[in-house]
Amino acid sequence: MAGSATEEKTFRRFLELFLREMRPPLQENDPVPMRPLSDLTSEDEVEGECLDMCLQHLCKYNCPFSLAAALARATADSVLQSDLSIYHIQKTVEDGVDPFPQIESVAFARLIFNKLCETCCLWLKDFPYRRRPQPYYETSIHAIKNMRRKMEDKHIVIPDFNTLFNIQDQEEQAFFAVFDGHGGVDAAIYAANHLHVNMVHQECFSQDPGEALCRAFRVTDERFIRKAKMENLRCGTTGVVTFLRGRTLYVAWLGDSQVMLVKKGQAVELMKPHKPDREDEKQRIEALGGCVIWFGTWRVNGSLSVSRAIGDNEHKPYISGVADQHIVPLDGTEDYLILACDGFYDTVSPEEAVRVVSDHLTENSGDSTMVAHKLVASARDAGSSDNISVIVVFLRDLRAPPPGEEDEEGEEGKDEEVAEVEEEGQGEMGCQDGSTTDVGGKGHCFLQQCSAPADLGYEDRTDSLTDRTSLGLLGPMLGEDGRIRLPPACSHPTPSLALTQNLMPTEGHGAAWLPCLEEGLQGSRHKPQPKPCVPACQEPSSDGQWPLAASLFGHAGRRTRRMECVSPRWGWVSRRWGRAPRELPGLLHSTCSVPYPQRCPERRPGVALPHLPHGSRI
Repeated sequence: MAGSATEEKTFRRFLELFLREMRPPLQENDPVPMRPLSDLTSEDEVEGECLDMCLQHLCKYNCPFSLAAALARATADSVLQSDLSIYHIQKTVEDGVDPFPQIESVAFARLIFNKLCETCCLWLKDFPYRRRPQPYYETSIHAIKNMRRKMEDKHIVIPDFNTLFNIQDQEEQAFFAVFDGHGGVDAAIYAANHLHVNMVHQECFSQDPGEALCRAFRVTDERFIRKAKMENLRCGTTGVVTFLRGRTLYVAWLGDSQVMLVKKGQAVELMKPHKPDREDEKQRIEALGGCVIWFGTWRVNGSLSVSRAIGDNEHKPYISGVADQHIVPLDGTEDYLILACDGFYDTVSPEEAVRVVSDHLTENSGDSTMVAHKLVASARDAGSSDNISVIVVFLRDLRAPPPGEEDEEGEEGKDEEVAEVEEEGQGEMGCQDGSTTDVGGKGHCFLQQCSAPADLGYEDRTDSLTDRTSLGLLGPMLGEDGRIRLPPACSHPTPSLALTQNLMPTEGHGAAWLPCLEEGLQGSRHKPQPKPCVPACQEPSSDGQWPLAASLFGHAGRRTRRMECVSPRWGWVSRRWGRAPRELPGLLHSTCSVPYPQRCPERRPGVALPHLPHGSRI
């Protein structure tokens, strides 16, 4: 009861400060914080768009996901009960079809934000929500635009699915998905906003979630095609969805976005991507009168390199909208899932992905915050130029032994402790440095983690994106004065605690989290990084400096692509693009200057050279 009372007190304080930050009810000509990409073509889109906008807006204030999901649900119910006909606008189709009603996007967004504020006010007076205890899955998320002109990937994470849809009679459920758009981002946004809503509305959802997922893919495809015809859209999206209900995993997919399961440290194949070079897909396309042609890669009718997708109306029926599914019962020994688009899986093998995750967890004492960043970096370094989106969903605490091995390891640990005590004749425990500290065990509550600025040089990249639907569960921390400190409405979620231990905030409006600086004789500089490891197979040279130089060149080459500096005349200048970086969702920019790199006359601007000890020769 004490924990529930404390949580309710925290939620009430969040609502109080959230309402204080929000403006009064928006009037007809007031701007709205965000709105749908285009006018709604039917009332079927109302629920999905409403939930998405509420979650995104609450996320900017680092609202706990359980509270954000409940508020979004209550707001959506209130909007659905409203008379939406007053927001209809009449548009005619070019081919002379009768006018059809659409919902004007700005007026619709204004209605949603007013309803959200109204709901918060009512809850502040009489708080009706009680969070149910449930196992949240720890996740790590990262996405970058990479070398492409536009970011066409979308992803969505719903760790508390039951609260978002007010489901009372089911086991705990969670929803994770990645959508990789092509020809534009409209199809990916539409799928991310509506596919999970369409799944819940299927009659078979309670008894057969896998079939409901497949039907949701078909419904989403049909409705988007109708919308695309009205708005002359020529785009599509692949997608992979994982749905967890209790101890069962449901997977459904279209196209070449993939998910892999890692169990006991080994990659487990869950699906085969839909590509034209698959024999069964090729036969299906040719039976419909199409063809598969090699044009850099195998393509349907010489155009698309995927054989199934949502949208792509001009390529139907060759590009199918029928999803495949796979059901996996879980026994508790599963480690994690990796959902990603083809920008990742085309360059990183499942075995390499497992190795990257394992190495990162080993190097960081089990901290999984930056796992997705490392996976994205590995794909980029392997040559991927496509958009890259990665979601890692941990199904158990990897710092604790898998179920079934706990008892065995516990007995072995007891025997070792007894032996140590008898040998030393003292009551001391071994490993006084803390390596025997308990860092896991039963009852560990998985927490949803927001994507944080990478320590891989991505914190200043203009192509680094994080979907705002990735919300934290714990929400804002209480200060010494007992109040919740909310970020400004335009800011981004606070970095996770694990990351901020080595970060310090700069001061001033719009300040971001930057690496700690230490003062030296020549001004501020970044703390020196540990020397890169030199492969053991390399023989040292006579002066022992060549291997060090070779490794330094490799790291410097990767860093210089992502460096930014402050020009005394123009302010922020991107050395790579020659212009100020744009502010994008998921990026933490700072208005404070960073130390300008030391230069010598023979160096070219924007090129970082390795530093060797004084007097060394290569």
